[in-house]
Amino acid sequence: MDIRIQPKPLSGTVTPPPSKSMAHRAILASMLSGSEGLVPKSGWSQDILATNRCVAALKKGRFQGTLPQLDCGESGSTLRFLIPIALALAGGGVFTGHGRLMERPQKPYFDIFDKQGIFYKQSSGQLTVQGSLLPGEYRLPGNVSSQFVTGLLFALPLLPGDSVIQMTTPLESASYVDMTLDVLAQSGIQIENRNYEVFLIPGSQTYRAHTIKLEADWSQAGFWFAANALGSTVKILDLNRSSSQGDRVVADHYARLIQPGDVDIDVSGCPDLLPPLAVMASIRQGTTRFVNAARLRIKESDRLSTTAALLNALGGQAEEGPDSLTVHGMSAFTGGTVDGANDHRIVMAAAIAATRAISPVAILGAEAVNKSYPSFWDEYKRLGGVFNVL
Repeated sequence: MDIRIQPKPLSGTVTPPPSKSMAHRAILASMLSGSEGLVPKSGWSQDILATNRCVAALKKGRFQGTLPQLDCGESGSTLRFLIPIALALAGGGVFTGHGRLMERPQKPYFDIFDKQGIFYKQSSGQLTVQGSLLPGEYRLPGNVSSQFVTGLLFALPLLPGDSVIQMTTPLESASYVDMTLDVLAQSGIQIENRNYEVFLIPGSQTYRAHTIKLEADWSQAGFWFAANALGSTVKILDLNRSSSQGDRVVADHYARLIQPGDVDIDVSGCPDLLPPLAVMASIRQGTTRFVNAARLRIKESDRLSTTAALLNALGGQAEEGPDSLTVHGMSAFTGGTVDGANDHRIVMAAAIAATRAISPVAILGAEAVNKSYPSFWDEYKRLGGVFNVL
């Protein structure tokens, strides 16, 4: 679906959808406790539906004694969380995905599998893993993705002996691990965190069924913060200011970016915020440099490249480096056409940029928002946005 947006500021109130990061974790904790999990409903993002679908397939495979077939859609969290869980519960699984998902690096797991003698084969968009996780020491780099840590933190308590996760490099996006540890603690799982360098995990633990409240998603709220930075008046409701969601820092970054002057922002702990922050950085006095951003190249798109392309296509001034993005402020976007790159965050960032454009903005592949925020276009229209399908 391609759309054309007429430049217009937004106004009104909006409640972001439930946190996608928390929902993934809540579904898995619920499944591991033996309860029914979160019931799929209209409005769930494609990523959350993927986790629900894989949980159902994992249960079915265990019941039938077969290697479960797990379609992870385009969800990196679903894939990386479930690989060790499937090994612990069902002796492995056959994982498939769409888009760029199966191209994302899995080497931290493959190194573990090589050490433990676990079979794995990756070909033609499919990853098969088969074997048994063994309790013991697990060494992981912290600069690839915290998702590997989360997957093991869910799985290792189920093993018959104690385990240790040893970080070999500093852990980036530690707030996502905080979220995992919080859900696990609520589920009765004991893990000792020693300064994000070592995690001590007793074995033979049992997950306890309980209700996890899903907070509004700070990652998605970032786009409405960006709208306000560009001149809209959107009141964002139901955000937990003391949330364990690392992307709550968007409020602090917003406060910095609405002031003039040159700014450096480290996005190593909040990579999902780069697109909306870059849009904010475009409409201000000063130059903004986003650093420690190399991991953005292995998202749904190469987000350093596609964010720069988005801004430049609309008359902005942005240059990408190997692990950085530099954005020069100006008074308004000129308008133009943006390739959504099959990336939900690029599409939403372009939609917000359109609110401060001189001429219309066309977005190619606008349906990509369904991955994380299916109601985005409904909310955009309700807030006064004007667009038509091409």
